[in-house]
Amino acid sequence: MSTRDKRSSARARSAPPTPANVPVQGERRRNRPLREVLDELLSHTRDIARRAKTMSPAEVDYAQQRLEWLADEVWRVATGEAAPPE
Repeated sequence: MSTRDKRSSARARSAPPTPANVPVQGERRRNRPLREVLDELLSHTRDIARRAKTMSPAEVDYAQQRLEWLADEVWRVATGEAAPPE
């Protein structure tokens, strides 16, 4: 091991952790409503990806509307906005 390698290795061991490389433990459980709506968005997106070629125009239209609604819901939950008026 060269002197340079030893210095790099020592710096890496002694460097304080930065927010970018510190794992956030339990993050999935902190905002359960957001996790649930994100899971629903991902599930719907995967379903569309699997069925896109065989979907009727009406199914594609409905799927797009639902994607937009779910994206709005993710934004609302993530930002803490009030529920939209019904």
